[in-house]
Amino acid sequence: MQKNIIEKTIEAPAQALDRGVAGGQKIASALPVAGHKPLKRAKDYWYMLGPGLTTGASDDDPSGIATYSQTGAQYGFGLLWMAIFTFPLMAVIQEMCARIGLVTGRGLAGNIRRRFGKKVLYISTICLFAANTFNIGADIGAMAGSIQLIRPNASFTLLVIGLTIFILLLQIYTPYARYARYLKWLALVLFAYVVSALLAHPDWHTVAQNAVIPRIHFGKQQIMLICAILGTTITPYLFFWQTSQEIEEEIAVGKTTLAQRRGSSPEDVKKMRVDVWSGMLLSNLVMFFIIAACASVLFRHGITNISTAQQAAEALRPFAGAATYYLFAIGILGVGLLAIPVMAASSAYAISESLGKKQGLNYKLKQAYSFYGVIIISMFIGLGLNFIGLNPIKALIYSAVLNGMVAPVIIALILLLARDKKVMGEWKNSKLSASIGWLVTGLMAISGLAAIYALFA
Repeated sequence: MQKNIIEKTIEAPAQALDRGVAGGQKIASALPVAGHKPLKRAKDYWYMLGPGLTTGASDDDPSGIATYSQTGAQYGFGLLWMAIFTFPLMAVIQEMCARIGLVTGRGLAGNIRRRFGKKVLYISTICLFAANTFNIGADIGAMAGSIQLIRPNASFTLLVIGLTIFILLLQIYTPYARYARYLKWLALVLFAYVVSALLAHPDWHTVAQNAVIPRIHFGKQQIMLICAILGTTITPYLFFWQTSQEIEEEIAVGKTTLAQRRGSSPEDVKKMRVDVWSGMLLSNLVMFFIIAACASVLFRHGITNISTAQQAAEALRPFAGAATYYLFAIGILGVGLLAIPVMAASSAYAISESLGKKQGLNYKLKQAYSFYGVIIISMFIGLGLNFIGLNPIKALIYSAVLNGMVAPVIIALILLLARDKKVMGEWKNSKLSASIGWLVTGLMAISGLAAIYALFA
């Protein structure tokens, strides 16, 4: 009875939207493929990239940009080494998630339910939904703020409503093949931060030194910022999204049944690893350059307190010029368009699969009411957070606390799945991957406790 009430609740928004749309809608054909390029290797590499690239890029959402900006502003180049430190940790976990999806043909939630039961999964998905929703609300507000940096007279209310509706319609009514292509190209907007760092003219000798030599003072604020970086880069919504997108890609090429998706080939695993490690490299590269830009400009001029990505852009403008200012603003908008759909969809994948319902962007609205219902609910709750006076920084702290609670648990479950020969066969974890995975679990547990302490301190 209780389950039926939950199912009806999450299906209701999608059913209402479906009934409100008059008639069927013809879907435009896929965008034409670009013409032949002379650099065939570069072209082949680009076409090999997919879920891993979008997953890595979505990790640099507006809240992440704010965290990295604060890192550079407060400690200069001192924590630049974190970008190199988190890269292999993040990549190993995401590679496990992708491998689980490729080999089992199921999403992460489905595998957890089959292997460990429903109770752990339900608690984890509820926390995931809450954390993602807080993050979505903060990021929608950040995107509206970034537009106001360029158009100061634009109405904040109209912007947040318009952005919410635009993102929802894009997710619900765009065919998966085209939608995945949009996300892939949006990932390139992150290079705006690379260019902005170059325009800030950092001292590259100092940059190189701090990139490879860890500097930790064990002060409370620095430890908290390190924990914030860990929580921003290694976050649960990426785990569910990565696994489910591997399945979406297989469905898109005709593997519509579970039997067709089970198992994998060495070639597919190799391509997946190139994709995942490339995506995580991009994510951490952007972190590196954001810290470098803010260290070069803000820290040098004594501006050490940055709480939002918009503040970082505004603070950079007087010292680094209008180009850096506009690049930061455009970057916030672009990564928001990429990250918010990923967060909303990751919640939808987890909850729908937990309930045994159809899930996936390959389905049309009327075929997966539960899946799209979760997306609609999370987006509108996130929108509402911008009108109840909730401070965006507090929203991100709440999100960090919830992620800190659920991340170590989910990573531990991923590790147990990835080492189970009955589940993974020949593609189970190596000893090195397992060791790195348990290291990440420990670090995330510490990060979660620190986030809880920050909330109540």
